[in-house]
Amino acid sequence: MKIKVNGQVHDLTNVDEDTPLLWVLRDTLGLTGTKYGCGVSECGACTVHMDGSAIQACVTTVGEVGESEITTIEGLSPDGNHPVQKAWKEHGVPQCGYCQVGQIMMAASMLKDNPEPTDEDIEGEMWNICRCGTYPRIRAAIKTAAKEMQQ
Repeated sequence: MKIKVNGQVHDLTNVDEDTPLLWVLRDTLGLTGTKYGCGVSECGACTVHMDGSAIQACVTTVGEVGESEITTIEGLSPDGNHPVQKAWKEHGVPQCGYCQVGQIMMAASMLKDNPEPTDEDIEGEMWNICRCGTYPRIRAAIKTAAKEMQQ
């Protein structure tokens, strides 16, 4: 079995197709930016992109990926220069930081589909849990990133 992650094809000869994508990314490929939170798709810490859309890697098996392209935080922008990442820094979003990779990946996917989100759009689509409660800064950063992406 093969998987394409961040533009690179990886051979997963010794991986069972029922293995959660999260563990393949972290343990097999060494891409530890994607975090384990709850393991049941309730928190969003493990959010990655599959063909540009946000998915939860903890409940997606590597067998479900097939020919799709997976993008992790490491592949979103290798230099940390994606508009969402820059806005996150500008607004000082992270507090403990654990959920932020998933938040960034969810926001980037949302902005691809909705380049001018309202507060209601953000609240409805950004369901990832932030235990530190940085939701106002997340919302502000998303709006800043949206403006930059439109330029």
